[in-house]
Amino acid sequence: MSASVLYDAPGPKAVVRNRIYTVVGSVAVVALIVFAVLRLKDKGQLESAMWDIFNYSGIRQNIVDAIVATLKAFGLAAVGSLVLGVVLVVGRLSDHRPVRWVAATFIELFRSIPLLITIYAIWVGFLPNDSMWALAIGLSVYNGCVQAEVLRAGINSVPAGQREAAYALGLSKTQVMMSVLMPQAVRAMLPTIISQLVVTLKDTSLGYIILYPELLQTARLIASNTQVNGDYPYVPTIIVIGTIYVSMCLLLAGLATWIEKRGRRAKTGIDVAPAAPPAPTDLSA
Repeated sequence: MSASVLYDAPGPKAVVRNRIYTVVGSVAVVALIVFAVLRLKDKGQLESAMWDIFNYSGIRQNIVDAIVATLKAFGLAAVGSLVLGVVLVVGRLSDHRPVRWVAATFIELFRSIPLLITIYAIWVGFLPNDSMWALAIGLSVYNGCVQAEVLRAGINSVPAGQREAAYALGLSKTQVMMSVLMPQAVRAMLPTIISQLVVTLKDTSLGYIILYPELLQTARLIASNTQVNGDYPYVPTIIVIGTIYVSMCLLLAGLATWIEKRGRRAKTGIDVAPAAPPAPTDLSA
């Protein structure tokens, strides 16, 4: 039986109709792309002179410095969000009601406040002279709350029997959490954790609001301060910086895939000892 049990196989008329929709949709998308390219060409954004600015050593160095600044803020925010996420999820699952209430309030509060407001408030109120740490702390606070909820879902997905067995062996609550529950939660939720780290990487672009020289801020300065033939190279700059963002996100996603596959191949558990040879039988007895 070749037809899927989840839906009815389309009949001849439906097949023809779907093909017509596909052709019409494809033509519409191609027409939209051609229209956009022609408009950009008429405005001079696709001229070779617009792209020659990226051959200047000064602009290249600015882009390299922006990539380093972006990765630096992302690295701090990634570590900070994961550490904060572990602390918050432990507090959220604590047996002590005040600790659980404080952790839940912190998570719900900073998940509800827009990230841009958090970053700006930290910069203005606490770190007006250090935009990098203001950006990193703001990202850590918001993404740490999200990672805490991700880890909580992973911990709750662990079968209750494993927790009960660990307590039966005499392990403390901390040992059960860190040795039994947390490793399995991280392995189960690793794709979601990495996806949130990709979001963290993209959210570094919010550093432009506090004048941190990351990629978006550098792109804005390049596009608004470099004039070519009486016009500003906004489109080439967006394309180049956007390509860099996409490349970094793809590299991070590829790293996550590699880590996940390596974790699946890792040997876990206790190896079974080989069976001992049978004892010789004394036939003279």
